[in-house]
Amino acid sequence: MIAFLTEPWPWYVAGPLIGLTVPALLIIGNKSFGISSSLRHICASCMPANIPFFKYDWKKEVWNLLFVLGIFVGGIIAINVLSNPNPMEINPKLATELARYGITNFDNLVPVDIMNWHSLFTLKGFLIMVVGGFLVGFGTRYAGGCTSGHAIMGLSNLQLPSLIATVSFMIGGFIMANLILPIILSL
Repeated sequence: MIAFLTEPWPWYVAGPLIGLTVPALLIIGNKSFGISSSLRHICASCMPANIPFFKYDWKKEVWNLLFVLGIFVGGIIAINVLSNPNPMEINPKLATELARYGITNFDNLVPVDIMNWHSLFTLKGFLIMVVGGFLVGFGTRYAGGCTSGHAIMGLSNLQLPSLIATVSFMIGGFIMANLILPIILSL
């Protein structure tokens, strides 16, 4: 059983399981799937300020907080029980290209060569971790939701704004990965 869980699941199993969350949430309680809204719920519950954006009945959305808690606990269980002790398998062409940017350590899911406390205080690390994190948060708020909310829930509900947001996410991702990231990594 552990071997089954540690291997990547094929798309024809994982895709339908993810896709079935949409009708399940709609049938069970007319709920929308999305992760970024949980931060709003946390702020509304923990900061009793007089900010209109946080003045709503967040207790109706406690299921979303439990869902995010489940993701967090699941991640802890996965890293402690199901982690693979072997280095990440990287395509040799990608490893060669990354080596040009000084990324040679593939022991973790995230390259330690650029994602560590020491790198945070360099221009490259600051751009990747701080500016990139801000842009993700800003984009999520500007788009009215995250990729999971738009691409999974919004598209399945045939919402035009979700189609526009998902196409924009994809175009932005292609531009970032192919044009901007190489410039940042070469700093």
